[in-house]
Amino acid sequence: MKIRLLWLLFIPLLSIGQYIGESIGTVLPTSNYIRSVDNLSLEAAFELTKRVTASATTINKNVSIAILDASGTIILLVRGEGVGPHNTKAARRKAYTALTTKTATFTLLRNAEMNLDLKNVTTLPELLLLGGRVPILYKGTVIGSVGVAGVGSPEKDDVIVKSAEIAEMVITIIK
Repeated sequence: MKIRLLWLLFIPLLSIGQYIGESIGTVLPTSNYIRSVDNLSLEAAFELTKRVTASATTINKNVSIAILDASGTIILLVRGEGVGPHNTKAARRKAYTALTTKTATFTLLRNAEMNLDLKNVTTLPELLLLGGRVPILYKGTVIGSVGVAGVGSPEKDDVIVKSAEIAEMVITIIK
């Protein structure tokens, strides 16, 4: 009698185990779990740095340049000859601000000044609302950013950073 009772309890457990096994076996397509992300390469960072440096040279200035990838990681950080070390940190923070806000140069600052709801964005520790930063786009998607500091004014930094494009490779900036 006890054995029959055990069998009666055991048989439903087998069917439950089979049901659970079948539901685990259903796997969603990989595209539901993994996304490919376009990102700047080191080679692109070198080319962008070369173009920004050439633009700064036209007005006889050396600059600090920070180039970040789509995740906000530094790809390249360069301090120009004679540029103060604080400018290197400023360039990185400008690049980070451009990347995270997906906004160029003075736009975010002007919006923050005019809109009370955005006013607190100026208090975030990593954001730096000065000219001289742009998000970098590839086919309409932000794939990185560039920050420039050290020219002497945010307006001039802004003019120089706008040379950070490789248009022939469809790598553009938000102006």
